[in-house]
Amino acid sequence: QVQLVESGGGLVQPGGSLRLSCAAVGRDFRFRTMGWYRQAPGKQRDLVARIFSGGNPNYADSVKGRFTISRDNAKNTVYLQMNSLKPEDTAVYYCNVFPPLTSWGQGTQVTVSS
Repeated sequence: QVQLVESGGGLVQPGGSLRLSCAAVGRDFRFRTMGWYRQAPGKQRDLVARIFSGGNPNYADSVKGRFTISRDNAKNTVYLQMNSLKPEDTAVYYCNVFPPLTSWGQGTQVTVSS
């Protein structure tokens, strides 16, 4: 019944920026903690950022100072602004509630390469 639709990924050079969007369809998440996750090929899926319902963020050490998570509750949408991107940020990025549901969206590919 709920769909999570990620968008905004692409190919960027090291040091570049991207802004990801996540639209939640079919459920109101205004009062839920939302998270961004990423998974590189052959690696586990890790939480990179989360944002509480009131807007307070929390980040993994690997992205702290470079990524900014935000939300627009009126649009039921969560964003991830990614700056100073590094090759090790290359992954498929997903959104979900935190803790996550077992069902995931399609994700959006982020590739950081020269």
